[in-house]
Amino acid sequence: MTFARSDGNMFSQWWWTVDRWLLATLFLLLFCGAVFTMAATPVVAMHLGLHRFHFVYRHLIYAVVANVLMIGTSLLSLRGTRRLSLVLFLLMLVLMVLVPLIGLEVKGAKRWVNLAGFSLQPSEFAKPAFAILTAWVLSEKHIISAFPGNRIAMGLCATFVGLLMLQPDLGMACIVFCIWFAQLFANGLPFFLVGIVIVIATCGLTGAYFLFPHVSNRIDRFLNLEVGDHYQIEKSLEAFRNGGILGVGPGEGTVKRCLPDAHADFIFSVIGEEFGFVFCIFLVALYTFIVLRGLAIAFQEKNSFVVLALVGLLGEFGLQTFINMASTLHLVPTKGITLPFISYGGSSMVATSICMGIVLALTRRRALGEKEG
Repeated sequence: MTFARSDGNMFSQWWWTVDRWLLATLFLLLFCGAVFTMAATPVVAMHLGLHRFHFVYRHLIYAVVANVLMIGTSLLSLRGTRRLSLVLFLLMLVLMVLVPLIGLEVKGAKRWVNLAGFSLQPSEFAKPAFAILTAWVLSEKHIISAFPGNRIAMGLCATFVGLLMLQPDLGMACIVFCIWFAQLFANGLPFFLVGIVIVIATCGLTGAYFLFPHVSNRIDRFLNLEVGDHYQIEKSLEAFRNGGILGVGPGEGTVKRCLPDAHADFIFSVIGEEFGFVFCIFLVALYTFIVLRGLAIAFQEKNSFVVLALVGLLGEFGLQTFINMASTLHLVPTKGITLPFISYGGSSMVATSICMGIVLALTRRRALGEKEG
């Protein structure tokens, strides 16, 4: 099907205004995720007594849903992205309040709720909505000087981080704080206030180390290899060593047979063993291209809302990618964060598709009237 520039329908206008380089790269990531899931999940499924391709089928279903949501959200106007984010954020906040009461406990934390037989992690969906709302309130101050944008943004961040710490989920709280800080910095936060925020963040992390045993245990294990159990990290590093430059071949890896989260948090290790260093660099290049191209478009914008929203959304996407990859290489403490579009996980896949769909919506070429809308 082809669309002419002169066509007035919605899809034709979308096709001629969407950034096709971003769109193509995101589709390529989704395709890579399907391939890597077929390599990493059959062994995990059989260990759990499930059908060999149980996770493959489910991942493909999530990928189809992700495609639909990403294209659907990329059709939104600027006003539409704000409305969607407001509704989504309020709904997820309600669920996050309920998580400590009715949530499913996994590995000592309650972060998921069961809705109609599906496990949902509300914080994953609240993240992109938070970035949009923060950009909205901060940009309003450029229009109405008396508008308390900074204070509202601080309240949003404090509420979100506070609910995350009740789960507890320090890693997600740090990502949310970094999104908020990056948007404040891009909005022209004075340097003395930057210093104050950094001091507050340092005090918060120090307090978390002493207040939450699982946080101190994880940091201690990262800093001292002689403390605690390093089984997953050792197996992850072994996978990269086995893979070398070109890998051992799709499906030929051995470490995934004894790596518990090979299909989720440690799928990058499976990629390193079976596809090698070269393909790992290619994957890093895809993520880097998405972030840099999105930011390049953002900094050409005159609409402060678009700039701040893209800084937040792309910062979230890039930071999540970095933490996942770095943790498998023992560069940062391990954290249960998925690799966007690659790791198995319904909540992560769907939430990331909404996030990147909004990025596509914000980076579309628009008429002047819509830019100001």
